[in-house]
Amino acid sequence: MKKTIAIVWAVLFVSSAMAQWPGYGKVEYKSMPSKMLNEEREYAIFLPSNYETNMDKKYPVLYLLHGGSGSHKDWPEKGHVGNVANQLIASKEAVEMIIVCPEAGKTFMNYFNSPEWRYEDYFFEELIPFIEANYRTKNGKKNRAVAGLSMGGGATIVYASRHPEQFCAAYAMSSYVYRHDNLFWIDWNDPVQKKIHQLVEDNNCVKLIQNADQEAVDAMKSVNWFVDCGDDDFTFKANLEFIMAMSEAKIPLQFRVRDGGHSWEYWHSALYIALPFVSRCFCQ
Repeated sequence: MKKTIAIVWAVLFVSSAMAQWPGYGKVEYKSMPSKMLNEEREYAIFLPSNYETNMDKKYPVLYLLHGGSGSHKDWPEKGHVGNVANQLIASKEAVEMIIVCPEAGKTFMNYFNSPEWRYEDYFFEELIPFIEANYRTKNGKKNRAVAGLSMGGGATIVYASRHPEQFCAAYAMSSYVYRHDNLFWIDWNDPVQKKIHQLVEDNNCVKLIQNADQEAVDAMKSVNWFVDCGDDDFTFKANLEFIMAMSEAKIPLQFRVRDGGHSWEYWHSALYIALPFVSRCFCQ
């Protein structure tokens, strides 16, 4: 019994000590009001270790989007974004940054606007201003990036394409770039699921690039693009189509094909590429 108690105390001591180590940031779960969506919206936020000790310092921000049927807790709990960020910041492979993981899975899972669900408007007109008003952020395009997986990867592409003045970098992982009609886990008789995937198709990333005029294309070139997709991912072919559309539009980007599928193992490993990438794009 004494041995068990000693082990428990040792674990608690190590956990407490880790929280005090230099370079050890933390993830917090918060909420904010939204008039557009008429409800409280949750988010997770990673704050670097110096955030509470250096009150004069401001930080660039990465908005990190979860996938379909997910939540704001996915990246912290399944992708272990806090641990990865602490490792990369401590090793100087990534700069100190704030990472915001918004909730898009509650009530109606979608990142795009519809008449009764203006999530994209909420993101740009409420969420970003709220974060910049309540945290010590470096503001402006050169200090803001967006990244995401699957449906959040598609939203990453759409957001950076439609709002290139907002982001210096976009990192899209395993992106669900248009509707896939052969997904056996989707109940196409469910009107809610059908509408969600129709909104994805209404915001088809390939068509978005193909139909962009020259002014829009030139604006997209101001964003640093990175597309990351596994060779066993069901979105692989669609991501290749997106890459070809970008190439034909002469929009520069980096593209990585790695071994893996549509899984958290893949997305967790992608963070070790994504955080250094956006760090290089932030204004130093």
